[in-house]
Amino acid sequence: MIFVTRKAHFNAAHRLHNPKKSEEWNRETFGKCNYPNWHGHNYVIEVTVAGEADPDTGFVIDLGKLKGIIREKITEPCDHRNLNLDVPFMEGIMPTTENLAKAFYKELKEEVEAIAYDDSVLYSVKVFETERNIAEYCPYRMKE
Repeated sequence: MIFVTRKAHFNAAHRLHNPKKSEEWNRETFGKCNYPNWHGHNYVIEVTVAGEADPDTGFVIDLGKLKGIIREKITEPCDHRNLNLDVPFMEGIMPTTENLAKAFYKELKEEVEAIAYDDSVLYSVKVFETERNIAEYCPYRMKE
């Protein structure tokens, strides 16, 4: 099995706030991430595809095409946007790093696997909210 990863970045604002809870609960639970006027991050994402290489090209996936899919599905809709308000596929989802990783995976899966070689799969999506706060969604690991 070969793992191929493409990295991308975007800048976005968000607010962590559970409308089912009190203002006090939200402030205590989310701290600075609950500021009413939002806050932003310089996000980095890593998209990993796993499979065997095509014998004709040596590719698991064409990284140029993968770059285009990531741009179309994730960076263009999210860059310099408010993740709570401006991104349709995030509607109703609290934009924690964990939820972003899962939502991005779901947004990418079909198109990535359509261009990957043979039985290659979208293996994982990792989101770096900061250098120290990282979440990875990898459904294949959860099945083991």
